[in-house]
Amino acid sequence: MSDKRILRTKKILKQTFMNMLSKKTFEKITVKSICENSDISRITFYSHYDDKYDLVNDISEDLINSAQKEYQKLQKDNNPEKNPITSYCNFLDCILNIYHDNFNFFSHTNSYENPYLNFSFYKYILKYLEIHTKKRSKTLKPKYNIKKIAGFLCYGLLGFINECQAQKNDINTVKKEAHSLLKDILKYNILTDVSQDVKI
Repeated sequence: MSDKRILRTKKILKQTFMNMLSKKTFEKITVKSICENSDISRITFYSHYDDKYDLVNDISEDLINSAQKEYQKLQKDNNPEKNPITSYCNFLDCILNIYHDNFNFFSHTNSYENPYLNFSFYKYILKYLEIHTKKRSKTLKPKYNIKKIAGFLCYGLLGFINECQAQKNDINTVKKEAHSLLKDILKYNILTDVSQDVKI
């Protein structure tokens, strides 16, 4: 199968799965039902994925890869001096944009409705936030273990975002308030000590 056909097949399987979430929970979705709804054989499905969990991991990786590309662009456009606090805000914007642009999917990934999906996506964010925190540890010296700081920021901010969505705040309001919260956490030395040469 050519690369284009492989990409097309995977795209159909992913989209079919995400559409099915509006009708069924993750636990009730089977490989058989994904194949029936996408009109793709199980043999073809298993030539690309081990199971539905592997499919979810591929979706999560797609979203994170998209966020990484956007992050690099934001850094180039508005943070050439690599200010660490601006870097964190750019990272946050990428996560918010993914959440907003794929809201039909994320509206079904809460911990009550689909706990596995909730965990799957957040573990990717946590992984990259940990890497991000480690890279900036020279100018934002961590007061605690980097894994603990990444965990606090990841689950705290995502919880804040979820509550904003529940209150039907528009994306600009969410960004403004989340930025303000993140900046306060970073610049008031709650989790880190800000280096003297960092402009805030």
